[in-house]
Amino acid sequence: MSDHAEGTLVSHLVELRDRLLRAVIAVLVVFVAFAPFANDLYELLARPLMSALPAGNSMISTEPHGPFFVPFKFALACAFAVAVPYLLYQIWAFVAPGLYAHERRLVVPLLLSSSVLFYLGIAFSYFVVFPIIFAFFASTAPEGVAVMTDINAYLAFVIKLFFAFGVAFEVPVATLLLIRMGVTSVEKLRAKRPYIIIGAFVMGMLLTPPDIFSQTLLALPVWLLFEAGLLCAKYLLPKHAGMIEKENAND
Repeated sequence: MSDHAEGTLVSHLVELRDRLLRAVIAVLVVFVAFAPFANDLYELLARPLMSALPAGNSMISTEPHGPFFVPFKFALACAFAVAVPYLLYQIWAFVAPGLYAHERRLVVPLLLSSSVLFYLGIAFSYFVVFPIIFAFFASTAPEGVAVMTDINAYLAFVIKLFFAFGVAFEVPVATLLLIRMGVTSVEKLRAKRPYIIIGAFVMGMLLTPPDIFSQTLLALPVWLLFEAGLLCAKYLLPKHAGMIEKENAND
């Protein structure tokens, strides 16, 4: 390896280290701000379940340290979620020097839309999905069974759903990227619509609890967001088709 190539590799590794460090610091700063309100945040998180439980039922902790540590775990998860736009920016800033001009212009709108869609997925799961599935679970408990969910198990359950819906709501961005990169086209994806719908329900089956309500509540938005991605690709991407070749030649 030449000295120039070795120096370039070292400089990239140093920059990567610095950006990872900035990302960690950003999460820690937000976590420090959230830590004093950890119990309040967890109470807000538990509200959909508590509203669905029968009178007299409550949540429990099966671990002695659970009431102290579990709210802080959720505060850390909140800090990471809030810092997502900054984390995505650090990724973009690291790869931006190797992108073409038209690609750099495309990245910023994609980062913004990805962040917004991620938060919309979390909001949809909290305000729409949780009340439905928790009411369903509580109503199907056998006679004589008290529904008392462990706070740590509940946190793991809802974080999984938050992540599932946050990622699922990125479907329009993924659709646009695949079409923009030439991997596929609007016409080909339209022809594969039945398979996409089946895939959406398979995703719902794999990422949500084994009940038809939560599976459908994930599959339907995925399908609708896929259609939204096709619609955006149809009207937005053709405007840039002639520009790409010209800028690639200039770069």
